[in-house]
Amino acid sequence: MSDLLLNTPDPREPLQASFSDAANPLGLDGIEFIEYATSKPQALGQVLEMMGFRPIARHRSREILLYRQGGLNIVVNAHAADAPGASQEVPTISAIALRARDARAAYNYVLERGAWAVPTHAEVMELNIPAIHGAGGSRIYFVDRYKEFSIYGVDFVPIPSVEQQPAATAGIHFFGVVQYIGPGRSNDWIEFYRELFGTELIPDDLRFGIMPKGTLLRTPALDATQRFMLQLVEPEPHVLDTGEKLQRIGLGVPDVLAAVQALRALGVEFVETAAAHTERRGAITKTYLGSVVFELVHSAQE
Repeated sequence: MSDLLLNTPDPREPLQASFSDAANPLGLDGIEFIEYATSKPQALGQVLEMMGFRPIARHRSREILLYRQGGLNIVVNAHAADAPGASQEVPTISAIALRARDARAAYNYVLERGAWAVPTHAEVMELNIPAIHGAGGSRIYFVDRYKEFSIYGVDFVPIPSVEQQPAATAGIHFFGVVQYIGPGRSNDWIEFYRELFGTELIPDDLRFGIMPKGTLLRTPALDATQRFMLQLVEPEPHVLDTGEKLQRIGLGVPDVLAAVQALRALGVEFVETAAAHTERRGAITKTYLGSVVFELVHSAQE
């Protein structure tokens, strides 16, 4: 087991299936939500709305807003006592919530293998969602209420007269998360995700999108359409910022050019340089609010 489980301290850069417990030890089934922490939730909300998300619900007792489009949920957390980074203006990806067949069993499984628990302090009428520490102070939650019943029905109050299931813009769906890691830390993180989550290493000759640098891992899932990628990117030798963090969200779309056109109509600007520009394989947005970037990747989610 790597020492990552014991010591974890921007310019770098199909089909329904079932898996055995050996291949999917946690019974993972995709991403339930991704959380941003910021002290400027309205500014981040404007960026999310340009990306096609709509605010649909507020947390019962905390300064947290839920945004949604299609099957994607993004939580904006401005409750300073609740999330790392919520007191800072520059938004950070502070958490990722993973769907699991049994959240408590998944949590116990990873703790037995060296993961660090995050103490949770649920208030009255709130769910106690188990979590472990991830990259750069982020959290990894485990959620098993995502089908007939969901966590949002307990912790959130719907915004009146707002559509609770807004359609996805241009077929957008979760594709993966890009994680910046420290120099020489690829093997540590590969082992971390393999041992705890059962991820598989993607060969170097198989790449997606227009930002292919780094190491790709793919998670198992009870439903193969819910599998997602983790992209691990080490810093270049000349880069001074070698901190570890969840850097950006990858969004799959069946037609990148159509998606870019639809998002541009909403006000989104994309990077168009010789090194990175819109093409059929992918596209990347400009950086908003000092840190918020979305990458589009061709993915039919079949």
